[in-house]
Amino acid sequence: PKMTNKLKILASASAVVIATMGAAPAFAAGTDAGSSIVNTATINYSVGGVAQTALQAQDTITVDRKVTLVVTEVGSSTTSVVPGQTAAVTTFTVQNTSNATIDIGLTAAQLDGVAAPFAGGNDNFDITALAMYVDTNANGTYDAGTDTAVTYLDELAEDATRTIFIVGNVPSTQVNDDIAAVSLTGTAKASGTAGTEGAVLTATAGANTAGIDTVLADAAGTDDAAFDGRHSARDDYKISAPVLTVSKISWVISDPVNGATNPKMIPGATIGYCITVTNAATGAAATSVSISDPVPSQVLYDASSAQVVSSGPSGTPATCSGTGAGGSYAGTTVTGTLGTVAPSSSKSLWFTGVIQ
Repeated sequence: PKMTNKLKILASASAVVIATMGAAPAFAAGTDAGSSIVNTATINYSVGGVAQTALQAQDTITVDRKVTLVVTEVGSSTTSVVPGQTAAVTTFTVQNTSNATIDIGLTAAQLDGVAAPFAGGNDNFDITALAMYVDTNANGTYDAGTDTAVTYLDELAEDATRTIFIVGNVPSTQVNDDIAAVSLTGTAKASGTAGTEGAVLTATAGANTAGIDTVLADAAGTDDAAFDGRHSARDDYKISAPVLTVSKISWVISDPVNGATNPKMIPGATIGYCITVTNAATGAAATSVSISDPVPSQVLYDASSAQVVSSGPSGTPATCSGTGAGGSYAGTTVTGTLGTVAPSSSKSLWFTGVIQ
């Protein structure tokens, strides 16, 4: 009989072998959105022992867009700052884990009153002039004048990561242990035109279509929900400033009548002066500390007597002595370069003069 375009397969008269290309299901977890996945089935059969021309059936699917992104705080520790500090930096990374290139909108926010993630307390002040910068030279460090201010990441490729710095200023009125908590949120947006921020991506409603559908598959961040096309992370700033106090004492060392035995403050007597800087803070050092002390006109400075020592006054009555570098005298002023005064420590400048 003549074959028609409808194949009739009789079990008693033919042997049919059915083969498919790619027997396992085709998953598109890592395949680019918009890709076509072609699946072809081949049918081989015989009629009356004679092999016939194989038949094929083909199916094509279009991979949809799975949108995920991850915002991560870098360092897992608070950023220590001092009152009045400018360009205080917290650091994050933003990664596009979608299967398509997307734009990512960026939002830096103050978090009023929340528990800080790293500082060990609650937010109680705001950083001012908050801004975001992308790590232009990819060195992981904020470089003013080099890194570029941004409000979104443009055309971020699949699996690409960018480092983002939140930068702001610390009010000069803040005190030790004050905390400012901040967050960075990334929002998935459509790509397509370089230099133009795309529209917010939303999930495709209803059944799967033949085109490129969008599925929001992001996890919940610190300040957003799962499957909302966003992700966020938090960081914080904590005031950790040195707490400096300064004290100054004087004592009579000797006089021209009594010598060093019960000396008195009379003309010709040698007087000792001790100026002590103490840092009562437990976590922050004071740097570039210096002392400037004009010598009274009634006192003649003893040449080269100025010494910087890592101790304060001692004894009864209190005196101060020792040897060290960093003391100098010019004109009528004694200067002491103390350098760094570490937490819970002190340094002193001492010198002697003669009452005129």
